[in-house]
Amino acid sequence: MINHYSVFRSIFILISFLTFNISNAFAQGKEEAEVAKAVEALRVQLVDPQENELSKLVSKDLSYGHSNGLVEDQATFTASLMSGKFNFQKIDLTEQTIKITGDAAIVRHVFTAETLDAGKSPGSANLKVLQVWHKQGGKWILIARQAVKIAV
Repeated sequence: MINHYSVFRSIFILISFLTFNISNAFAQGKEEAEVAKAVEALRVQLVDPQENELSKLVSKDLSYGHSNGLVEDQATFTASLMSGKFNFQKIDLTEQTIKITGDAAIVRHVFTAETLDAGKSPGSANLKVLQVWHKQGGKWILIARQAVKIAV
């Protein structure tokens, strides 16, 4: 004889499990979309920096690593962009992946850029980049970035 209670209980557990996983998938997708939007906002600021907008995107505790080994904090990073020390004419981000882990996001992409840094001839950059974003006060803020040159 079939125990109806056990059947209903099993169905309830299955539906609860599926609902939880579907809800998590939608929440994860929403968070990834928000991070992607923040990454794009940063890309725009790297090309056309505005100090006020940069301050909204990057942490005051920022660790910004360049492919040449230079590491900048928030103040130095912002000053480098505002002064033209690092002057990006165009930036393309490809092969981007975003992994949400709690209130942190790990972003990886290929960073291809045309540059016109202060005192230098036009140049280019072809890098792999790792970014770490942290959700603070409902906003995604860049806390760390490291670039490496792509081996040819």
